[in-house]
Amino acid sequence: MGPGIGPGAGLGFDLADPAFWQLPRERRLEAFARLRRLERPAYFVERAAGRGRPERGFYALVRHADVVGASRQAEVFASAPGATAPEPPRWVRAVFGDSMVNLDGPRHAQLRRVVSRAFTPRVLADAEHGIRELAARIVDDLVATGADEFVSAAASRMAFEVICDMLGVPEPGRVEIARQVDRASENAGVARTLRARVRVPGRGLRALARMQLTVAALGRERRRRPTGDLISALVAADVDGQGLSTRQLGSFFSLLMVAGVETTRNAIAHALALLTDHPEQRALLTGDFERYADGAVEEIVRFSTPIIQFRRHVTRPHVLGGQAFVPGDRVMLLYASANRDEAVFDRPDVFDITRKPNPHLGYGGGGPHYCLGAHLARVEIKALLRELLSRPLALCAVGVPELGHSSFDNRVRAQRCAFTAGENRAAASRTS
Repeated sequence: MGPGIGPGAGLGFDLADPAFWQLPRERRLEAFARLRRLERPAYFVERAAGRGRPERGFYALVRHADVVGASRQAEVFASAPGATAPEPPRWVRAVFGDSMVNLDGPRHAQLRRVVSRAFTPRVLADAEHGIRELAARIVDDLVATGADEFVSAAASRMAFEVICDMLGVPEPGRVEIARQVDRASENAGVARTLRARVRVPGRGLRALARMQLTVAALGRERRRRPTGDLISALVAADVDGQGLSTRQLGSFFSLLMVAGVETTRNAIAHALALLTDHPEQRALLTGDFERYADGAVEEIVRFSTPIIQFRRHVTRPHVLGGQAFVPGDRVMLLYASANRDEAVFDRPDVFDITRKPNPHLGYGGGGPHYCLGAHLARVEIKALLRELLSRPLALCAVGVPELGHSSFDNRVRAQRCAFTAGENRAAASRTS
């Protein structure tokens, strides 16, 4: 294990300090750039040794090649016992089940084979028409109501309703589920006071419990009377002689609702701000949507990187990026840094929808944990962009987005918006 590197070691910043994640995004990106120039991954102390407790810390993998290398060697860089920080306690895993993001090896492969039924090309093709119709309804409502807050009116609604439609969640229960999703995810990766750390986890766990009770009831109903939705398919799937148990279904439902909804929502929210801040890119995309849309989606995901990082645990001796790792070491896969790596991306801090190639790691670095919902997210982002850019009036971001301070996700809590007097094909200017 290497020496601790923090403010006292000359860097002037410390990734293990919650205050770092409250810095402006530009300052954090500058810090990542400095880390990429080091000869080997920096080590940050997360919890000092004392009272018989071992030192806890992590190596920051900031280069594109290192993040990909660790992601594709899951037998060395394992997700268990937890890919996020803090790691879930054993009793939480026993009660709620292990999420796929925290599993490795045969257990992960078996569960992934079952839930991959939710993301087959046929299922996604069937869903795409409905997604485009939903996008049209959302923008119709934006126009009709003159909504001035984009995240709640469009980005959240798009991501949430797509998942609910695919799963077959009944309309009457969706409002309550959305409330529980917000409560379960609102403090992910956020630094909190001691009082809040005691109080908030209970609230988040109660939200998870309510979500799991909801999907358990739906699963029992679909076993009795299948309706052709994804919950019906998941409880009836037969891979290696089994489908999803009630607890596995609940764990997957929670993962899909929290991870799937939040990440796509944030990408869509960032998209509006990026296209407003870069009117020449917006004009290019609007002028020939079919030509540039796919590239725009990829660049939006690269530039915003909705998921900032995941954790991994070293299982055996291994050398990566000039660092000799030993069993028990912990690493942080910093996608937000890898997506700005100068060794891979020309002018990485420039937003360019024509960027080719664009091997970003917005959906992970490959390997067994590559995001199952990546294609679905692309379809959603593209569908909403198509509708927003095809209307006579241009919807633009107003002011700066209200961001959450998190080490885990690049969350947009709110983004004011307004329709401009000019047409969509005109270059829109940002108002404050």
